[in-house]
Amino acid sequence: MYSQSASVYDALSRHKDYGAATATLSRILSDLVGPGASLLDVACGTGRHLERLREHFQVTGLDQSEQMLQVAQQRCPGVDLHLGDMRDFSLDRQFDAITCLFGSIAYATTVEDLESFLRNVVRHLRPGGALVIEPWLTPERFIRGRLVLDTVDDPDLKVARVYVTRDDHGRVAVYDMQYLVATPEGVRHFTEVERLGLFTHQEYVDVLRRAEISVRHTGDLFGYGLFVGVREP
Repeated sequence: MYSQSASVYDALSRHKDYGAATATLSRILSDLVGPGASLLDVACGTGRHLERLREHFQVTGLDQSEQMLQVAQQRCPGVDLHLGDMRDFSLDRQFDAITCLFGSIAYATTVEDLESFLRNVVRHLRPGGALVIEPWLTPERFIRGRLVLDTVDDPDLKVARVYVTRDDHGRVAVYDMQYLVATPEGVRHFTEVERLGLFTHQEYVDVLRRAEISVRHTGDLFGYGLFVGVREP
């Protein structure tokens, strides 16, 4: 994912109010771990959260896409960024807080993958540290067969992204996305397939509990829910 679309990702998601979402997130984390705490953003993407979180915390980012990290590095110069898979990365340190936002946790498409991710995250979280997870859609909320067209119409960039939502046995959302991108250099077409796990609210709660994360409260940033927990001593 994102090897080709990283350069247009921000243009396609500019309607998202990252400022308001990050302000809410900063208030939550400041209450739990205090301002200036160390924070790791897992699946940080192009750094849209990091650029604001760095105003309040000592931030580090991790993502499995080299192309997304290149964009993040330009946006957040001086921030420590790492290339790695969220299920088995190793940074040889612990953080006061860890976030995994915008449904990125759903790249773990099975409960077993979800548990592997959380075990690895907890290993990087100090006892008493805060974990904030923004989940993806539940199986009940996922709509099959929806036709989607996302566009960008800037003077020097035109993008059309088209796909039809489908699922794999009701537990994995599959987005077979066709991109058409035009710049002054020319027009290119490419395909990217995204697979996101569809977990119930209770499955998230149960996996967090098994990872020794005590869920303090839930909330919302972009309409998908939010789990706010603390690593038990």
